[in-house]
Amino acid sequence: MAKVNKNFENLVPSYLFAEIAKRVNEFVKANPDKPVIRLGIGDVTRPLAPVVVDAMKKGCDELAVKETFKGYPDYEGYEFARQAIADYYKTFGVSVDKDEILINDGAKSDAGNITDIFSQDNVVLVTDPVYPVYVDTNIMGGRKIIYADANEENGFNASPDPSVHADLIYLCSPNNPTGAAMNEEQLKAWVDYALANDAIIFYDAAYESFITEDGIPRSIYAIEGSRKCAIEMCSLSKTAGFTGTRCGYTVIPKELEMDGTNIYKLWYRRQSTKFNGVSYPVQCGLAAVFSEEGLKQIQENLKYYQENARIIAKTMDECGVKYTGGINSPYIWFKCPGGKSSWEFFDYMLNTINVVGTPGEGFGENGKGWFRLTAFGDRENTIEAMRRFKEMLSK
Repeated sequence: MAKVNKNFENLVPSYLFAEIAKRVNEFVKANPDKPVIRLGIGDVTRPLAPVVVDAMKKGCDELAVKETFKGYPDYEGYEFARQAIADYYKTFGVSVDKDEILINDGAKSDAGNITDIFSQDNVVLVTDPVYPVYVDTNIMGGRKIIYADANEENGFNASPDPSVHADLIYLCSPNNPTGAAMNEEQLKAWVDYALANDAIIFYDAAYESFITEDGIPRSIYAIEGSRKCAIEMCSLSKTAGFTGTRCGYTVIPKELEMDGTNIYKLWYRRQSTKFNGVSYPVQCGLAAVFSEEGLKQIQENLKYYQENARIIAKTMDECGVKYTGGINSPYIWFKCPGGKSSWEFFDYMLNTINVVGTPGEGFGENGKGWFRLTAFGDRENTIEAMRRFKEMLSK
């Protein structure tokens, strides 16, 4: 008899965003005359930059000509794409070699799959609240998971506890869902902890392009010692609107070794077996993102979302609602008014003003009583949603 992976039985019955979709669809079906504004899932709404679209079209045209046709891509990604990423790192003062970069179809895939190359008996540490993928993939793998508290008292930036041992550590800064961003000192504390514990940090930098304040690192490799303990993952989903196009990258320093094994070589072996790479036209688009013109054009979309974040944050200020995020992040994480639980507030807001957000409880124990809104919506919808929000609280 074929046996299933019983670890799946330890997962919560429904993925957070699947449950949100279910409740919203039920509401829409029952109330077809009430338009819903969705500020829940972190999906972008602005189109791809023109220079990116042109590069993708050119890549497709090249596939129609025998002399420039390409079949399977390199497992690690085409050299021109990896060089473009390496050059991008230089713009914020970080040195990464193109041969340490591997192109993927988004940070979520590698964040979930990276544990393939690590033993089941590793202890995994995540901060709470936490992006569900970090937890769920390790539950599927049968690993022990421990939590570091990120809460209102520490500004939702957890600190390592020297008395607790972990082998694999997930960090995300700027953070999803809380929008909190670690400064150099806070990030250095985690690097020092990893080095002291012979641990590896999986650093999710998916929102680095939203950082506006000085002293907030754009990469973990800006921190001394990190090349000996950290793997960095990033995505073009939010940086350049590739949520549907699917492209990102992972950086593994060539000198990173653990348990007598070179981590880059091990991950490359895994990828060459289970992953066939990202298409040529998409990698052409990636390279265009990090061109001089591309960086100018994607800034227009980033500024658009940053302004949406300011609109939401301003509303919270006017309503006297406590929150984090909105400065270095496209997420605003606020305390549910009236002492409501996060799911109670979700239903209340949906039914009262027809606005959808994300219940903090879905991100962990410390998310109870908190709520996330995203700045990735249309400007008009964001303004209207905040008008409704103020009206709701005034009553």
